[in-house]
Amino acid sequence: MATKTASNDLVQLFDDLVRAETRLYNAVSDTLRREHGIVATQYEFLCYFRDHPASRIADVATNFAAGVGAISKGVDRLAARGWVDRRPNPTDGRSVLVSLTDTGAAIVAAAEVTFRRQLAELVAPSLDDDQVKIVGALLHTLRARLGNDRLGMPVG
Repeated sequence: MATKTASNDLVQLFDDLVRAETRLYNAVSDTLRREHGIVATQYEFLCYFRDHPASRIADVATNFAAGVGAISKGVDRLAARGWVDRRPNPTDGRSVLVSLTDTGAAIVAAAEVTFRRQLAELVAPSLDDDQVKIVGALLHTLRARLGNDRLGMPVG
């Protein structure tokens, strides 16, 4: 019986985790769109390029557990808006390096204030600071394990 209970707990964990993530992500995205004209995915990309200048598309795909094609299309949209630059990789002619432009840096700086405020407004009523640290550490452990084993990575 303990096995069935543990199994049910895992199913409930999966359901709660996915639904909470979806609602949190959508709420943050709606606020970013309304206040800055960007969505959460664009915000995450801009933060990544701010923190990892001259990144390869493949590295971005690994970080976001997404396909290279999807990341490349997302980067194309950012480049079309003048938020990132793509330039040939001098050490590997098959890839490009992506960096944030000054315009992209200004957008991500302004959006970050909104992003942090919105997260606090959404999470604080349910979790105190200690609980946020505990849940964050547990999810970090799970994410690292899945990442180390390359589980859930798209093919191609």
